[in-house]
Amino acid sequence: MNKSPTQHIARLRAEIERHNHAYYVLDAPTIPDAEYDRLFRELQTLEAQHPELLTADSPTQRVGGQILDGFAPVRHAVPMLSIRTETDTEDSGATNFDTRVRNALGNAGEIEYACELKFDGLAVNLRYERGVLVQAATRGDGETGEDVTQNVRTIHCIPLHLKHCDADVIEVRGEVYMSRGDFNRYNDRQRELGLATLVNPRNGAAGSIRQLDPALAARRPLSFFAYGLGEVRGWSLPATHSGILDALQSFGMPVCGERAVVRGAAALADFHRRVAAKRDALPFDIDGVVYKVNSLALQQQLGFVSREPRWAVAHKFPAEEQLTVVRDIEIQVGRTGKLTPVAKLEPVFVGGTTVSNATLHNEGEIRRKDVHIGDTVIVRRAGDVIPEVVGVLAERRPADARAFVMPTTCPVCGSHVVREEGEADARCTGGLFCAAQRKQAILHFAGRRAMDVEGLGDKLVDQLVDEDIIHSLPDLYRLDVATLAQLSRMAEKSAQNLVAALEKSKHTTLNRFLFALGIRHVGETTAKDLARHFGKLDAIMQADHERLLSVPDVGPVVAQSLIAFFGEAHNREVVQQLRALGVHWEEHEGASTQPLPLSGKTCVLTGTLASLSRDEAKSRLEALGAKVAGSVSKKTDFVVAGTEAGSKLDKARELGVAVLNEDELMQLLKGCEES
Repeated sequence: MNKSPTQHIARLRAEIERHNHAYYVLDAPTIPDAEYDRLFRELQTLEAQHPELLTADSPTQRVGGQILDGFAPVRHAVPMLSIRTETDTEDSGATNFDTRVRNALGNAGEIEYACELKFDGLAVNLRYERGVLVQAATRGDGETGEDVTQNVRTIHCIPLHLKHCDADVIEVRGEVYMSRGDFNRYNDRQRELGLATLVNPRNGAAGSIRQLDPALAARRPLSFFAYGLGEVRGWSLPATHSGILDALQSFGMPVCGERAVVRGAAALADFHRRVAAKRDALPFDIDGVVYKVNSLALQQQLGFVSREPRWAVAHKFPAEEQLTVVRDIEIQVGRTGKLTPVAKLEPVFVGGTTVSNATLHNEGEIRRKDVHIGDTVIVRRAGDVIPEVVGVLAERRPADARAFVMPTTCPVCGSHVVREEGEADARCTGGLFCAAQRKQAILHFAGRRAMDVEGLGDKLVDQLVDEDIIHSLPDLYRLDVATLAQLSRMAEKSAQNLVAALEKSKHTTLNRFLFALGIRHVGETTAKDLARHFGKLDAIMQADHERLLSVPDVGPVVAQSLIAFFGEAHNREVVQQLRALGVHWEEHEGASTQPLPLSGKTCVLTGTLASLSRDEAKSRLEALGAKVAGSVSKKTDFVVAGTEAGSKLDKARELGVAVLNEDELMQLLKGCEES
């Protein structure tokens, strides 16, 4: 038997709200998005066909309404009062509150408390009549707030109809907030569109709720946690505050799971410490915890003082955001040459420590946030995160404020600064010369796939640079046993081994040397392509843009990077000194116009070869034009299988790819190299 439109609509609404609760409150979606969209469209169609059945609590009414001229005032039936704040971050904050409560009650025993998080968002009052949401209002001055019903309807985790609740009136109080993940995703989308971003999650939540266009508010990803009640009529209250939260949760209201019922001051302080330890890992911002006497009867007995409840207190954490002034903007050069603008601040206590520096990330971020030297700014520090400037109070900008100008030369070494197309970061081009990049350049140069200097690790490089023994790459080849042996943890034998390894590394290949120089965008494969094509280092150093682009797989970005690197006189000087100190390789006349014997062939190496290492086999195959891949596919031309070959050999047989043993490989190499 067919259902009536009324029954059909009721069933669809119940099903959609069930899925909304699973997705937005429980974070456990029960159906795919496409199926949810189908149900939603079906309900929209039915409501359009039967407008007399459209109700305010329908899921379709969450999309916002007409733009408002302003917010109507709402007089709170029960005032939304603030609670006392304890800013002492030590245990005394909890002890002071417990002492006040016990003294007021004349009770020397332990009191039971409900402990919750203090959310960093916007407090709202949700009024339900016979279970249906009829009004939402901000706190305002506590007595009168603003009617924000249309905007609150767009928050999917707030039920438009309470489950199993037929109270005449029940006002649910809680906090609208924006999670950190939603905040970051929203800002990322805004940046992609070239639109304004939000300063922080708290401002994002408050600004969204007080947005006059509900359609715009609907696009802001907001959430909600309930933490108390306002006016209640026609419902028997539980005996405790924790019981109220349990009941609200059973009605379908989102209630934060990070709560506890404890007894005594020591347990309150322990809750504060435990939450502080996990604060940075929470998906939303909090600025403290809240303690409430759990018994409603005791709450009534304690009453209020100066319009604050005696039975509750907020025990805050150190503020994660503060206002201060930008005194200057300096440039910090990182190990990879990245230039990071750093704001030098008027010292301010934020996030539990005094902060005098904050990152500005890059020039684009400075322009986007419009930071000037002399500005009053919002500085944020959360946990161990590097402090950053998140916003500017433009109305406080002094007349003598100065705009920041990114330097064109590195403040450390004087090399040119470049910012490649499509990249946000500016970089110093003096990789081999710049003191800020020295350690990274040396470690890369000595790496196994570069010059392969065995025994030259991080700790030794730190000593050599920090003790002013090495200033640039050529100094490596000036090291002697006596100098090395006097370093900590370096006996004479270790020193002799390192000097021998350095001497051995002098005989290398052109592609290894090119890769070792650490030229941006020039990896191992590109270095091999360049060495094969030009044959000589001087030819590469002198090549113009057009000649570089004639090398297979070398594009405009790589070509420009090579030209910029060898265009720096100090980089050419480093190369000249390295060659003068004995670093050498075999050179040839460059690539022939004829294709190489294995050009266009793709091969895979697997197992162990007796006559040459895997790297040697790869180098010889690539020198003949082959591409050596890491996995077998239908496009693989042949697989070289040594002893103990594994799954790659099985895959080759499964796909019917040719398999060569070591003898067959050696014959192939010999034949191609002699041809």
